[in-house]
Amino acid sequence: MSQRPVALVTGATAGIGAAFARELAAEGHDLVLVARDAVRLEALAAELGGAEVLPADLSTPEGCDLVAARLADPGRPVDVLVNNAGMSLNTPFPRSTVDQEELLLRLNVHAVMRLTLAALPAMTARGRGDIINVSSVSGFAAMMPGSTYPASKAWVTNFSESTGQLVRSKGVRVMALCPGYTRTEFHDRAGIDMSKTPPWLWLDAGRVVRDGLRDLRKGKLVSVPDWKYKMVVFGVRHAPQGLVRRVAGGTRRRIGRGDH
Repeated sequence: MSQRPVALVTGATAGIGAAFARELAAEGHDLVLVARDAVRLEALAAELGGAEVLPADLSTPEGCDLVAARLADPGRPVDVLVNNAGMSLNTPFPRSTVDQEELLLRLNVHAVMRLTLAALPAMTARGRGDIINVSSVSGFAAMMPGSTYPASKAWVTNFSESTGQLVRSKGVRVMALCPGYTRTEFHDRAGIDMSKTPPWLWLDAGRVVRDGLRDLRKGKLVSVPDWKYKMVVFGVRHAPQGLVRRVAGGTRRRIGRGDH
C-alpha cells in the first residue's frame, strides 16, 4: 500500500486545477482528480503517470455526495483538498435567472462548504491536513458591478479564513487562494470577452499554484499571488469606497464587460 500523501483536486482538468494536479504530482502526491468530463480526467491521469479519477458534477447533490464520501473514507485518507471548481456568469444580475444564480451558488459556495466539512473530521483526528479553497481578488470588494461572482468568492475567502483560524490548533491548515486574472479556460467557458484586458494583468496558473502552496506552508490564511494584485487588495481595503466603485466601473468597461 502506498505511503505517499494523497491530494484531491476539484476542477482538475484545466487551468488552476490542472496546475495544482501537476505541481502536487511533481511533489510526490498520489492524486484523486475530480471534474465533470471523464474523458479529460482520464487524459490528465495518463499524462501524470496514473491517478484516481472521480467524474462528478459538484453543482448537483449527487456529485457532492460522491466526492464527500471519498474524502470521508477512513481506509483511503486524503491529506490535501483543493476546492478549485467554480464558475462565473456573463449576465448582469437583474437579467439573470434563479436557475443560473442557484447553479453558481451551488458550485462556488455549497460545494466548497460541503467538501471542506467532509474532509475536516478525519484531518483534525489525524492532526494534519491541508485545504486550499480557490477564491478571487474580486471577493474583496464589489469589483464587477452587476456580477454575483465576487459575492460568492467573498464568502469563500471569509469562510476559509474563519475555518482556518479554528482548526490550526489541530494541525490542519485551511487557506483561501485569491488570484487575479489568470490564463485559463474560465472566462471562455462563461462567454466573457477578455480581449481588452491589458496583458500585464494576466497571471500564469503554474505560478499562482506555486505561490499558493508556498503561502499555505508559511501558515497564511489568505494568499494573494503577485505583487500587483497585493496592491489591488490593499487599495480596495483601504481606499474610500466611492473611489473603489468608480474604479470598478471603469475596469468593467475596459475588459469588455458592459451591461449588455
